[in-house]
Amino acid sequence: MSHISVLLEETIDYLGVKEDGIYLDATCGRGGHTEAIVKQLTSGKVIVFDLDIVAIEEAKKRLMPYLDKLIFINDNYATLKKHCEANDIKQLDGFVFDLGVSSPQFDDPARGFSYRYDSRLDMRMDQSQTFSAYHLVNEYPLNQLTKVLRDYGEEPFAYPIAKKIVAARLLSPITTTGQLVEIIKSALPSRILHQKGHPAKQTFQAIRIEVNQELASVEKAVSDACALLKVGCRGCVITFHSL
Repeated sequence: MSHISVLLEETIDYLGVKEDGIYLDATCGRGGHTEAIVKQLTSGKVIVFDLDIVAIEEAKKRLMPYLDKLIFINDNYATLKKHCEANDIKQLDGFVFDLGVSSPQFDDPARGFSYRYDSRLDMRMDQSQTFSAYHLVNEYPLNQLTKVLRDYGEEPFAYPIAKKIVAARLLSPITTTGQLVEIIKSALPSRILHQKGHPAKQTFQAIRIEVNQELASVEKAVSDACALLKVGCRGCVITFHSL
């Protein structure tokens, strides 16, 4: 079953796609938003970004009939200004950012994004990047780790969790998501463990954001996309947290 993009109909309706327009899909994923846009184009184009080469390759398969109207960029969307200039794109008729980790990435145990599987600590969207969740968890000092969990996970127990992580890694490296989940649980009061929602959710979100430098990238990218947007045209940013 193919992945269904979130808020797809609402996003496309809001964009008001023009058949000769130039559009940006900054977060290709499996190509759902791109497909919905490109189907409405005659002479227009979509410039498509994703850090994940697997996502790019899968999207190309899905979008095979429209490849002449697509420009694929396997790079951080923070570089969109440079790539638009290189492809002689001076203005955009619309853009889409669907922020966060995609379902296929989250559902793949080998990528190490999810607390649902016991797998290698990774969380890199760009698999060519050296720095991973393993390095963060095993190398960040206590104060820096606490700040990441507090600022990017809005985790009220950031300090106790960070303290437990530091203590655990002194005994042996933390190498798997399963190990990390158990360490997080050990830092939390029992009343929290029995509340709705997974106790590791906020910590995993924080680590992922830091590993991929998501907030710095999105701040630059959205600013650059807005600067390229034609007067009267629209951009869409989809997010599921308040950061």
